[in-house]
Amino acid sequence: MIIDVPQGKDPIGYVWGEMVPGIGVAAAAFSLSVYEHSTLGLREFEAARLRIAQINGCLFCQDWRTERDGVKVEPEFADAVTDWRDTDSFDERTRLAAEYAERYATDHHGLDDDFWARMFAHYTQPEVVELSMSIGSWLAFGRLNRVLGLDTACVLPGH
Repeated sequence: MIIDVPQGKDPIGYVWGEMVPGIGVAAAAFSLSVYEHSTLGLREFEAARLRIAQINGCLFCQDWRTERDGVKVEPEFADAVTDWRDTDSFDERTRLAAEYAERYATDHHGLDDDFWARMFAHYTQPEVVELSMSIGSWLAFGRLNRVLGLDTACVLPGH
Protein backbone atom coordinates (compact mmCIF):
# COMPACT_ATOMS: atom_id res chain seq x y z
CA MET A 1 0.00 0.00 0.00
CA ILE A 2 1.42 3.37 -0.98
CA ILE A 3 -0.87 5.43 1.28
CA ASP A 4 0.10 5.88 4.92
CA VAL A 5 -2.77 4.57 7.03
CA PRO A 6 -2.70 5.33 10.77
CA GLN A 7 -2.26 2.34 13.06
CA GLY A 8 -5.59 0.69 13.86
CA LYS A 9 -7.48 2.29 10.96
CA ASP A 10 -9.25 0.27 8.29
CA PRO A 11 -7.40 1.17 5.05
CA ILE A 12 -10.54 1.35 2.92
CA GLY A 13 -12.54 3.32 5.46
CA TYR A 14 -9.64 5.69 6.04
CA VAL A 15 -8.78 6.36 2.40
CA TRP A 16 -12.35 6.46 1.07
CA GLY A 17 -13.97 8.07 4.10
CA GLU A 18 -11.53 10.13 6.12
CA MET A 19 -8.88 11.30 3.65
CA VAL A 20 -11.28 12.80 1.12
CA PRO A 21 -14.72 12.73 2.76
CA GLY A 22 -16.35 15.04 0.23
CA ILE A 23 -15.38 12.76 -2.65
CA GLY A 24 -14.77 9.36 -1.07
CA VAL A 25 -18.13 9.04 0.66
CA ALA A 26 -19.96 9.99 -2.55
CA ALA A 27 -17.79 7.59 -4.56
CA ALA A 28 -18.51 4.78 -2.11
CA ALA A 29 -22.25 5.49 -2.33
CA PHE A 30 -22.10 5.34 -6.13
CA SER A 31 -20.02 2.17 -6.03
CA LEU A 32 -22.51 0.47 -3.70
CA SER A 33 -25.52 1.66 -5.71
CA VAL A 34 -24.25 -0.31 -8.70
CA TYR A 35 -24.74 -3.48 -6.64
CA GLU A 36 -27.90 -2.46 -4.78
CA HIS A 37 -29.91 -1.10 -7.70
CA SER A 38 -28.82 -3.12 -10.71
CA THR A 39 -31.55 -4.44 -12.98
CA LEU A 40 -29.10 -6.50 -15.04
CA GLY A 41 -29.02 -10.27 -14.81
CA LEU A 42 -26.38 -11.73 -12.51
CA ARG A 43 -24.39 -13.40 -15.30
CA GLU A 44 -24.04 -10.32 -17.51
CA PHE A 45 -23.38 -8.15 -14.44
CA GLU A 46 -20.61 -10.48 -13.27
CA ALA A 47 -19.16 -10.94 -16.77
CA ALA A 48 -18.66 -7.19 -17.13
CA ARG A 49 -17.50 -6.73 -13.53
CA LEU A 50 -14.99 -9.57 -13.67
CA ARG A 51 -13.63 -8.50 -17.06
CA ILE A 52 -12.89 -5.06 -15.62
CA ALA A 53 -11.36 -6.68 -12.51
CA GLN A 54 -9.09 -8.76 -14.74
CA ILE A 55 -8.05 -5.72 -16.78
CA ASN A 56 -7.48 -3.60 -13.66
CA GLY A 57 -5.62 -6.38 -11.87
CA CYS A 58 -7.54 -5.65 -8.66
CA LEU A 59 -6.99 -8.69 -6.45
CA PHE A 60 -10.08 -8.17 -4.32
CA CYS A 61 -12.32 -7.53 -7.32
CA GLN A 62 -11.10 -10.71 -9.02
CA ASP A 63 -11.88 -12.77 -5.91
CA TRP A 64 -15.25 -11.12 -5.18
CA ARG A 65 -18.46 -12.74 -6.45
CA THR A 66 -21.69 -10.79 -6.41
CA GLU A 67 -24.49 -12.64 -4.69
CA ARG A 68 -28.17 -12.18 -5.44
CA ASP A 69 -30.80 -13.97 -3.39
CA GLY A 70 -28.21 -16.49 -2.25
CA VAL A 71 -27.00 -17.20 -5.81
CA LYS A 72 -23.51 -16.63 -7.20
CA VAL A 73 -22.00 -17.56 -10.54
CA GLU A 74 -20.29 -20.94 -10.76
CA PRO A 75 -16.61 -21.23 -9.71
CA GLU A 76 -15.46 -21.62 -13.36
CA PHE A 77 -17.14 -18.37 -14.40
CA ALA A 78 -13.99 -16.22 -14.09
CA ASP A 79 -12.13 -18.50 -16.50
CA ALA A 80 -15.01 -18.22 -18.95
CA VAL A 81 -14.85 -14.43 -18.67
CA THR A 82 -11.16 -14.53 -19.57
CA ASP A 83 -12.10 -16.66 -22.60
CA TRP A 84 -15.31 -14.71 -23.39
CA ARG A 85 -14.75 -14.87 -27.17
CA ASP A 86 -14.67 -18.67 -27.31
CA THR A 87 -16.46 -20.01 -24.25
CA ASP A 88 -19.63 -22.03 -24.74
CA SER A 89 -20.70 -21.11 -21.18
CA PHE A 90 -22.19 -17.73 -22.18
CA ASP A 91 -25.37 -16.64 -23.87
CA GLU A 92 -25.15 -13.63 -26.17
CA ARG A 93 -26.01 -11.06 -23.47
CA THR A 94 -23.27 -12.36 -21.19
CA ARG A 95 -20.71 -12.48 -24.00
CA LEU A 96 -21.61 -8.93 -25.04
CA ALA A 97 -21.29 -7.71 -21.45
CA ALA A 98 -17.74 -9.08 -21.26
CA GLU A 99 -16.88 -7.68 -24.68
CA TYR A 100 -18.31 -4.27 -23.84
CA ALA A 101 -16.42 -4.13 -20.55
CA GLU A 102 -13.15 -4.98 -22.27
CA ARG A 103 -13.65 -2.52 -25.09
CA TYR A 104 -14.88 0.20 -22.72
CA ALA A 105 -11.64 -0.17 -20.75
CA THR A 106 -9.17 -0.69 -23.58
CA ASP A 107 -10.66 0.52 -26.89
CA HIS A 108 -13.61 2.83 -26.28
CA HIS A 109 -12.82 4.75 -29.49
CA GLY A 110 -13.29 1.49 -31.41
CA LEU A 111 -16.93 0.98 -30.40
CA ASP A 112 -18.33 1.07 -33.91
CA ASP A 113 -21.75 0.78 -35.54
CA ASP A 114 -21.40 -2.99 -35.86
CA PHE A 115 -20.79 -3.35 -32.14
CA TRP A 116 -23.73 -1.10 -31.24
CA ALA A 117 -26.04 -3.00 -33.61
CA ARG A 118 -25.12 -6.25 -31.85
CA MET A 119 -25.44 -4.63 -28.44
CA PHE A 120 -28.87 -3.10 -29.08
CA ALA A 121 -30.13 -6.38 -30.52
CA HIS A 122 -29.80 -7.80 -26.98
CA TYR A 123 -29.93 -4.81 -24.61
CA THR A 124 -32.34 -1.92 -24.21
CA GLN A 125 -31.03 1.63 -24.10
CA PRO A 126 -31.58 1.89 -20.31
CA GLU A 127 -29.68 -1.39 -19.85
CA VAL A 128 -26.76 -0.07 -21.92
CA VAL A 129 -26.66 3.09 -19.81
CA GLU A 130 -26.78 1.06 -16.60
CA LEU A 131 -24.05 -1.28 -17.82
CA SER A 132 -21.94 1.73 -18.88
CA MET A 133 -22.28 3.36 -15.46
CA SER A 134 -21.46 0.08 -13.74
CA ILE A 135 -18.40 -0.52 -15.90
CA GLY A 136 -17.27 3.06 -15.27
CA SER A 137 -17.58 2.53 -11.53
CA TRP A 138 -15.63 -0.72 -11.57
CA LEU A 139 -12.96 0.69 -13.87
CA ALA A 140 -12.42 3.81 -11.77
CA PHE A 141 -12.68 2.42 -8.26
CA GLY A 142 -11.12 -0.99 -8.87
CA ARG A 143 -8.21 0.71 -10.56
CA LEU A 144 -7.92 3.25 -7.73
CA ASN A 145 -7.79 0.43 -5.19
CA ARG A 146 -5.21 -1.47 -7.25
CA VAL A 147 -2.98 1.53 -7.97
CA LEU A 148 -2.97 2.62 -4.32
CA GLY A 149 -2.45 -0.95 -3.12
CA LEU A 150 -5.76 -1.08 -1.28
CA ASP A 151 -6.99 -4.15 -3.15
CA THR A 152 -5.42 -6.48 -0.59
CA ALA A 153 -7.35 -4.73 2.22
CA CYS A 154 -10.64 -4.09 0.40
CA VAL A 155 -13.99 -5.18 1.82
CA LEU A 156 -17.23 -3.72 0.54
CA PRO A 157 -19.23 -2.15 3.35
CA GLY A 158 -22.18 -4.29 4.35
CA HIS A 159 -20.83 -7.41 2.65
